[in-house]
Amino acid sequence: MRAFGLACGILLAALSAHADEGLALAQKVFDRPSGRDLTTLGRMVLTEKARPPRIRELVTYRLDRQRGETANLMRFLDPEDIAGTGLLSIDKADGSADQWLYLPALERVRRISSDRKGGRFVGSDLYFEDLQTRKPSRDQHRVLGKQMENGILCDVLESIPKEARDSVYIKRISWIDPATAIPLRVDYFEKDAGVPSKRWLLRAKKRNQGYWTFTDSRMIDLVTGHETRMVVDSALYDQKLPDRLFTPQVLADESLESEYRP
Repeated sequence: MRAFGLACGILLAALSAHADEGLALAQKVFDRPSGRDLTTLGRMVLTEKARPPRIRELVTYRLDRQRGETANLMRFLDPEDIAGTGLLSIDKADGSADQWLYLPALERVRRISSDRKGGRFVGSDLYFEDLQTRKPSRDQHRVLGKQMENGILCDVLESIPKEARDSVYIKRISWIDPATAIPLRVDYFEKDAGVPSKRWLLRAKKRNQGYWTFTDSRMIDLVTGHETRMVVDSALYDQKLPDRLFTPQVLADESLESEYRP
């Protein structure tokens, strides 16, 4: 019995060490320097079989507020059928998030309910949840080992929500470059813990004003093959964006936001 108890103690200690290591890695990724605020101009490219790519131009803004909040505003500029559409996300210190969607055709701002976190954003492969900032404390983390990804030996990190209803995903597995704390690949699991349903890939990054900018990334639906590519053509950090930019009122009135575009 004493031997059994000792073995259990060693096992628990090992599991605890792996959990601590996983949380530390997740926190390192989360804490990677990214500036107080960021403005980007870029493109969303949607591709699927037997159809030409659909290209959408957009501008995004991010502000790291005090008290641990992060605010994000995204606005489509072109083509005409989606121009003016915007999304505002406020990620709170406690890990929860509020989101609002503006559709010009309806001339109204609509709050996104929490049970729609798995809804596709404007027909892309990005869910509303993917456009939120997820804090490491909401998941249980475990380092699975090391594996090559895009020519780099990465730390492989498994993240499972502490509460099942807190995410549309049952788990995520990330391949993280240990030199930069940047994920190079993330596999998303929705229904089957053994088979990913989506995959995010970082294809290019650039050092800009001392910060890493993800200039080319892809979200791929592994079931249909549909792909959403996000390209950043220009990025400006630490421009002192005002807090008033991140409100539903500005989301509904493009003229209040356009002066901050690069």
